[in-house]
Amino acid sequence: MLSALPTARDFRGELRAARASAGALRVQRLRALSQHRLDYLETLQLDRALQALPAEERALLAPVRVAVLSSATIDQLLPAIRVAALRRGLDVYMYAGGYGQYRQETFEPPPALRALAPELVLFSVSARELLGSIPLTARSREADEHIDSFVAGLRGLWRRARAGFDAGIVHQTFLDVTEPVFGSFDRLAPGAPARIVDRLNLRLAEAAVEDDVALLDVARASERTGRDFWFSQARWLQAKQEIAPPAAPAYGELLARIIAARRGLSRKCLVLDLDNTLWGGVIGDEGLQGIVLGAGSAAGEAHAGLQRYAKQLRERGILLAICSKNERATAIAAIERHPEMILRMADFAAVQVNWTDKAENLRAIAQQLNIGPDSLVFVDDSAVERARIREALPMVAVPELPEDVADYVSCLAGAGYFEAVALTSDDRLRAAQYAQNAARDNFRESQQSMGEFLRGLEMKLDCRAFAEVDLPRVTQLINKTNQFNTTGRRHGAEAVAKFAAAAADITLQLRLTDRFGDNGLVSVLILRPLAEDPQAFELDTWVMSCRVFGRELEYEASNIAVETVRARGATRIVADYVRTDKNGVIAGLFAQLGFVPLAEPPADGSAATTRWVLTLADYRPRTTCIERRSG
Repeated sequence: MLSALPTARDFRGELRAARASAGALRVQRLRALSQHRLDYLETLQLDRALQALPAEERALLAPVRVAVLSSATIDQLLPAIRVAALRRGLDVYMYAGGYGQYRQETFEPPPALRALAPELVLFSVSARELLGSIPLTARSREADEHIDSFVAGLRGLWRRARAGFDAGIVHQTFLDVTEPVFGSFDRLAPGAPARIVDRLNLRLAEAAVEDDVALLDVARASERTGRDFWFSQARWLQAKQEIAPPAAPAYGELLARIIAARRGLSRKCLVLDLDNTLWGGVIGDEGLQGIVLGAGSAAGEAHAGLQRYAKQLRERGILLAICSKNERATAIAAIERHPEMILRMADFAAVQVNWTDKAENLRAIAQQLNIGPDSLVFVDDSAVERARIREALPMVAVPELPEDVADYVSCLAGAGYFEAVALTSDDRLRAAQYAQNAARDNFRESQQSMGEFLRGLEMKLDCRAFAEVDLPRVTQLINKTNQFNTTGRRHGAEAVAKFAAAAADITLQLRLTDRFGDNGLVSVLILRPLAEDPQAFELDTWVMSCRVFGRELEYEASNIAVETVRARGATRIVADYVRTDKNGVIAGLFAQLGFVPLAEPPADGSAATTRWVLTLADYRPRTTCIERRSG
């Protein structure tokens, strides 16, 4: 699971250097060290250094509050969770439940748990108590009744935790730590422990889908790496640890991926090299007929397997791009003409094939797609190129590929760069939407002015309140949007559902289409009555997809917000601009829309938060090139 990370050349020396540093440099060095493959002992040492940071340095990381409620001992897992989160720029503040206390702590939270106010609750529950209640000779119906009753109890815990903490819920799948009773017949005997655990995990997954609960899938991970890596009978007997300490770094990585995905920190684009990556050999030397690809050789099938996996990622909404040192015409001819190619040019949202430094090309790809370099994963067979990118662009994920091309896919898949907590209709359309963006760019270049371009787009806007069917995509947009995000605020699925259900709150989702296609959901606004001012609404959240920057949508959204708030009898809108490291592009947004600052901001722009107010009587609607189809 951690094989995609490079090994640290001198862990102890780098840790000493980090400890000897101070301020942002120390945090930067500790985070850089976390980007390496660490064993359990190294993880403990790095975590101690992280916990020793003064408050002002920890504040440089994004805080996350997590509670782990368990039927087993979990203290051995906490350092690994924090280090895996550090890898993503997150600082996890944790509550670790007592051994076997997960039910009591859910229904009667102790003061420390209440004080933490977790935004995520993880249930780490063993299957042992269920197994003890089902006779070995049970028939299928009896076994299923026990399983259904057990899962129903878990669902009650999920509901209680969600209501009590307004938190997202994660549940750990069940490890099969049993020994065979019937041999291979265990798969067929309804009361065999192995079959019960299989059925339990299946029923758990069905319930998780219904209840919008994320799964931390240690069962699947143990199938890939072996039960004995994850579980030690000696550790269980000595300390009631169901997850063995050597597996803690992998466990922490699994949970950190889910936390990051909920925060919108999963990667968005897979960038691929060509020679000896998408195919074997060098196209400039071997020619079209000489490259190794497809049936006929193990290496050729392995390269095709990587292409097939990349195609699957594209189908679920991950962007594909090419970054290669090559003659462009030669490379494109191979992609379009080779009969064994699975990926074609239409599959790639951006292509940089030239002799320019690859770091520069990766920056160009990010700029073309209007995403940050920290959204990229770069796959290249060359260790030299990988080291170059890690040094020049440390925010780009660069998997340490194995020597054998047959293992490329398992390395990339195991790295978890593209962890998802939902799959929406907009995800499925994303690759097509970027192709449409390219057509829009070409159209813009053919127009004489920006106004002519905007009028020619023939844009149409649908605006409505959040509906239940929209909540996954609304939540995703809120948590993934960084540039046009007025506060940097994040809301989980539970909070978004509450906004949608609250009669006093105003929720707006904007969907944009034009002559080139459907842009999907592109903007979300949440306005709430201001408690201290009955005549005002506060703009809690406003996010907009970078795909529609520069199309006057912010003006039309402002018009809609003013109309909606005015219809509620309010006379003012109050809004905060909270500066983050990514939303500087909208620093002047509220001034452009007619808001005035409640306090004069410092001229040097040093204020982290500025508060603005719009008096509706003074607002003059902006004329745009967008046709509104519904109010």
